[in-house]
Amino acid sequence: MIRAENIIKDFGDQQVLKGISFTYEAGKTNLIIGRSGSGKTVLMKILVGLFQPTTGKVWYDDVDFTALNKQELRPIRMQVGMLFQGSALFDSLTVEQNIRFPLDMFTHQTPKEKLDRVNYCLERVNLAGNNKKFPSELSGGMQKRVGIARAIVLNPKYLFCDEPNSGLDPKTALVIDELIRSITIENNITTIINTHDMNSVMEIGDNICFLYDGRLEWSGTNDDVLQSDNENLQSFIFASPFLQRLREKALR
Repeated sequence: MIRAENIIKDFGDQQVLKGISFTYEAGKTNLIIGRSGSGKTVLMKILVGLFQPTTGKVWYDDVDFTALNKQELRPIRMQVGMLFQGSALFDSLTVEQNIRFPLDMFTHQTPKEKLDRVNYCLERVNLAGNNKKFPSELSGGMQKRVGIARAIVLNPKYLFCDEPNSGLDPKTALVIDELIRSITIENNITTIINTHDMNSVMEIGDNICFLYDGRLEWSGTNDDVLQSDNENLQSFIFASPFLQRLREKALR
């Protein structure tokens, strides 16, 4: 569980986040959604410790994450997996080397132990046998799966995903969504996803936080979205004519 407690973030005279409080639950896919400029990226950077809030706290279970010094942060950071928007793979490293990188950085495992863990993660993302390929030899969806494998190689307790479906076709995006969700449930991970993808909202939105102008405008589940009477949420979600028709059908 990760809990944001009255998070305010100022950049000079501009207040980007205006008192965000929300609980991101373990074993669920927790989505942060909102228009560009609503504060989603700033909130995620605060949750992961890249930014400090102006005021407010972030709790990782019962630990005040925002109060920790650099040395105290290290044990928690080792429990955090990150899936970056562009996968952020090292072009000069093989798939195996990319996935092994966190193990080399943070563990004292033997080469065999590392290889066993890498192979397990490759199997988990349905890429077994691709160890020696380079990122340039993979499709965008395969690169994203390698990114997921690297994100989970340390068996994280917390997983952050920044626009995991960016640049993917709809079919591949569904595969990535389901993979993230199944890994989250199986390992009881606190997964936080920053996304614009409305298919992700409808398919895996267990716990949704909608930001509008730096405020928490609405929260709920994907089952609640179609029934919501929040005008800002409706404008955001149902910008697509297809989803607008879906909502109208659900309300009949």
